[in-house]
Amino acid sequence: MTKLEQMNAILADLLKLDTSAFNEQTELLGALPEFDSMAVVGLITAMEETFGIAVNDDDLDAELFETVGSVLSYVDTAGAEA
Repeated sequence: MTKLEQMNAILADLLKLDTSAFNEQTELLGALPEFDSMAVVGLITAMEETFGIAVNDDDLDAELFETVGSVLSYVDTAGAEA
């Protein structure tokens, strides 16, 4: 399973949406009403568990959650630092 597929599975579970058409350009924050503050917290927890990364509080900003691709980019960066 690719990271995109893993991320889409996480988002489908969190948001209760069909994410099969989600790609790296799919907008999240501000574009999906379901992607609220509780969904962000759930996503952070799922990212840490699924990808074995630690999300630093200093890294949390709106740009991180702008698109599926920006989240995946963060996962790649945080994974490389681990």
